[in-house]
Amino acid sequence: GELESLRTSEVGESRGRPAREVCEGGSMDPLETPWAATVSQVVAAHETSLSAGLTTARAAELRAKYGANELAKEEPTPLWKLVLEQFDDVLVKVLLLAAVVSFVLALLGDTEEGFEAFVEPAVIMLILILNAIVGVWQESNAEHALEALKEMQSEHAKTLRDGSLEPQLAASELVPGDVVSLSVGDRVPADMRMVAAQTATVRAQQASLTGESDAVQKRAEVTVEARAEIQAKECMLFAGTAIASGSCVGVVTATGMHTEMGKIHGAISEAAQESDDTPLKKKLDEFGVLLTQLIGVICVLVWMINYSHFMTVRFSPFSIEFSFAKCTYYFKIAVALAVAAIPEG
Repeated sequence: GELESLRTSEVGESRGRPAREVCEGGSMDPLETPWAATVSQVVAAHETSLSAGLTTARAAELRAKYGANELAKEEPTPLWKLVLEQFDDVLVKVLLLAAVVSFVLALLGDTEEGFEAFVEPAVIMLILILNAIVGVWQESNAEHALEALKEMQSEHAKTLRDGSLEPQLAASELVPGDVVSLSVGDRVPADMRMVAAQTATVRAQQASLTGESDAVQKRAEVTVEARAEIQAKECMLFAGTAIASGSCVGVVTATGMHTEMGKIHGAISEAAQESDDTPLKKKLDEFGVLLTQLIGVICVLVWMINYSHFMTVRFSPFSIEFSFAKCTYYFKIAVALAVAAIPEG
């Protein structure tokens, strides 16, 4: 069966199966760059056997060193924190202030307006709520991407341990050096160096990692330079990808966060937790401050230009006539102008 195929592949390698080794990209280390090393070099570096696999004791030792074959679990950002972050913007704060001012003016204004006086502050608050909802949805996309990566992980693997094949070994128990058998439809549980093909051709679907739409042919005898791109590593099988056709045997070379999928997971996590603003965000913040100052000056000017409508000064005899209703009316116009000038409004 499959165990006999593994033993046969080891015999074939010991007889010197031809391999093309290209190490122009730098020094070759079978543990660090298994794609640049031959099958025998990778097997020797991991101190494993294609006919017996790792021993239980050796696997436990490696698991203590490398950890479980799982992607790091990130604590989700609390919803309340995501909501508050949406209001940490100069222009949004101006809108919030405008809503409060409009609400106060509605309370102090003409009671005959009734509900209509509260329409403006209600509309502004609705705009802020919708803006917050969209912002929270965008912020949570990164967390959803991390969950999607975890769903790509395989749960079980056909692994050779202590000379016998374990068909349902938990994928989280895999360690570098494990010998794994894969067949069509299987999801690759960890990054591994293909050591033997059990069918004429083996193809892997790795669109989730590289974006390639067509299944890629994999060959055990091929080696490439150490600094080769992922697409060029024909002898490697990557975690999260799937076997589209054929069956093969591979030696695990990286697990958990050390896999290519793990590196993507780490990059997404860092981006989600990035505290420094991007150059574009800094420019937008500077523009927001400048726009706020400009809006404030224009609103004050509009309000003061119309002072004659709500305040009259006579010098002979000296008297001042002031209409609070008209004053609040023109102040509402200034607030409406401020809201209209803000992009979020």
